[in-house]
Amino acid sequence: MSLSQAQKKAFRSIGHHLDPVVTVSENGASEGVLAELDRALGEHELIKVKLALPDRDDRAAMLDELLAASRAELVQKIGKMALLYRHNPRANPKLSSITRFENHHGRH
Repeated sequence: MSLSQAQKKAFRSIGHHLDPVVTVSENGASEGVLAELDRALGEHELIKVKLALPDRDDRAAMLDELLAASRAELVQKIGKMALLYRHNPRANPKLSSITRFENHHGRH
């Protein structure tokens, strides 16, 4: 599923207020990092990931690896931060970043 530009714009505005829930360092995409990424996407659907790698090419390669491993879609990347989305039809509305935002700000 590919996100429309309107969806990406809406998700960027939600993501602006999110704190990173997963940080990837020089240790890379360990099993623990991938498990946490999968859990966070399952619960929140939309998450912010911090790529704590100094080299831009290394960050890009790591992001590609994370996207492939998690089956998530990239919404936005700015510097060392990336906003990832993976739809979960059974997401808990109290945990989903998207549902919480819609409930707090009214559905559009």
